Amino acid sequence: MFRTLISLALLGLAACGNGEGAERERPAPVVSAAPATTMRFVDAIKAVGTARANEQVTLAAPVTERIVRLNFEDGDFVTRGQTIAVLAVSEESAQLNEAQARAREAQQQLQRVEALRERGFATQSSLDTQAALAAQARASAAGARAQIGDRIVEAPFSGWVSLRNISRGAVVNAGDEIVTISDISQIKLDFPVPETMLSSIRPGQPIVARAAAWPDQPFRGQIATIAPVIDPATRAVTVRAVLPNPDRRLKPGMLLTVAIETQPRMSLSVPELAVIGEGDERFVFVLGDDAVARRTEVRTGIRSGGRIEIVDGLTPGQRVVTEGVVKLTDGMKVRLAGARNAAPRGSGGAAKGG
Repeated sequence: MFRTLISLALLGLAACGNGEGAERERPAPVVSAAPATTMRFVDAIKAVGTARANEQVTLAAPVTERIVRLNFEDGDFVTRGQTIAVLAVSEESAQLNEAQARAREAQQQLQRVEALRERGFATQSSLDTQAALAAQARASAAGARAQIGDRIVEAPFSGWVSLRNISRGAVVNAGDEIVTISDISQIKLDFPVPETMLSSIRPGQPIVARAAAWPDQPFRGQIATIAPVIDPATRAVTVRAVLPNPDRRLKPGMLLTVAIETQPRMSLSVPELAVIGEGDERFVFVLGDDAVARRTEVRTGIRSGGRIEIVDGLTPGQRVVTEGVVKLTDGMKVRLAGARNAAPRGSGGAAKGG
């Protein structure tokens, strides 16, 4: 019985010795590393804005009259000065003819009175009276022409027309909408910026806008104007940016997210996974030529494209551990993934033996 207990004790000590040996021979952890490199970073002020046409106007009927001609179809492009609609002018044309006839007659009578005045057969008073009558007749003719002009609706600028909701022959009242013309060759984007950010924005500053309809396409423009008055209810100022829109993808009324780029700079960066946070402190594991990972404190900035800005603590080209940081402690020996020493020594023989 006593010999049996001694044997069991010896076996236990042997087992413990084998475990400690295995612990001492545990291979170094496999990690991935990458050098710290410089890239462009920009701070951004975020906002949401509404797209507006560069120019937009709703053309309405100037008088109550019947439409005799419409010169546009749905979504047509029209040029400045192009006739959009013509209202009936038959009565006004008759009035113009009558006024022109009276003007010609008054002018002829004026010429006769002038001739008589030169020969002494007419007084200056009669000449003045006839001159006033001739001027009045010309004014009546001009008024009749203006009435006809009011019944011809023209495009004030080039742009695209809205969908047509009126037909030829319809009688419209004064003020009734005929069509809306929008110049969307470029878009005005209005968005609010908190007054605390006023020192960071200025006219000419670049912006990047994105629309839900085109999530993968950034629309770039620049700030054109900053409103002179701050809204006392929101404590924000309205900023207007201008975006080129040659392909007409942006439409008036769209909601766009805006990023105002400020303080562009080239800074050192590492992958986000390489940075460890502990409270307010940030660390990375720097890999030296001796394959030892050393914990190094860094000061970080903003994030962009899966990388994080390193303000202080690293120099360009230093290798940092990017994968496997959770397995490391300061001063630990590591092996790089994919390197020849990534596999433990003797693993090939062990595989054969298995």
